[in-house]
Amino acid sequence: MAVIGRMNSLQVVKHTDFGLYLDGGADGEILLPKRYIPKDIPSEVEDWLNVFIYLDSDDKLIATTETPKVQVGGFASLKVVDINRVGLFLDWGLPKDLLLPHSEEKRPLQVGDYCVVHVFLDKRSKRITATARLDRYLDQVPATYKVGQEVDLLIADATDMGFKAIINGKHWGLIHKNELFKFVRSGMREQGFIKQLRDDGKISLSLQAVGQDAAGSLGEQILAKLREQGGTLPLNDKSSPEAISALFRVSKGNFKKAIGGLYKQGQIVIHEDHIELAKH
Repeated sequence: MAVIGRMNSLQVVKHTDFGLYLDGGADGEILLPKRYIPKDIPSEVEDWLNVFIYLDSDDKLIATTETPKVQVGGFASLKVVDINRVGLFLDWGLPKDLLLPHSEEKRPLQVGDYCVVHVFLDKRSKRITATARLDRYLDQVPATYKVGQEVDLLIADATDMGFKAIINGKHWGLIHKNELFKFVRSGMREQGFIKQLRDDGKISLSLQAVGQDAAGSLGEQILAKLREQGGTLPLNDKSSPEAISALFRVSKGNFKKAIGGLYKQGQIVIHEDHIELAKH
């Protein structure tokens, strides 16, 4: 049985002038239109193809070898390309746009806006549908993260305290304003770190390494970069946060701590406009 809204590995059962038919199990044969037949992968009868299954404009199952920007069960930031009485239509990388019903809007949107959505399969219509009401799909299982753990983040909403972010597609977390040492916006995907697991179940996040090993790890990165650049770097404790972030993806405060530690260890010399490896 083919899984709607997901990538499937299906076997070719028939060739026609307008495409291939794939074995969808209990769903019967599913058409892969001719324009999607791969040229660099065997596609004869009994060969297997990796395809995405969704409903066409006539609500019939159809296959494509194109990969959408998000699959059922996932989260993504998608652009609004059309609006009508039924809802909003989002560009998810396939010819048939993804429906965000008006009932699933969280705030008014216009054509050209981007919106972070969750994609689900409507049980009644079997249609792949988007929702901007994310809470019901997050924090459904206990969080088992550890402080310092690196995680995947999808930046969602700006708040008075910072930015809410989706952690590994499973939980809400918050990047507090004092952790925002670089520009972020809703829809961006970032690598982040678990900073704190609070007693109330909320999770604080950081965009830079945290924990006891963070400073040591940054120090090693700085030394490696110095060796790579011939022993000098055009940064010091007076450099702008932007310049530091561009090179090491950390805050100015953490960079200053790291080079201070390296200086005390006698590994670097700090000058007015640069740092350099100490000569031993």
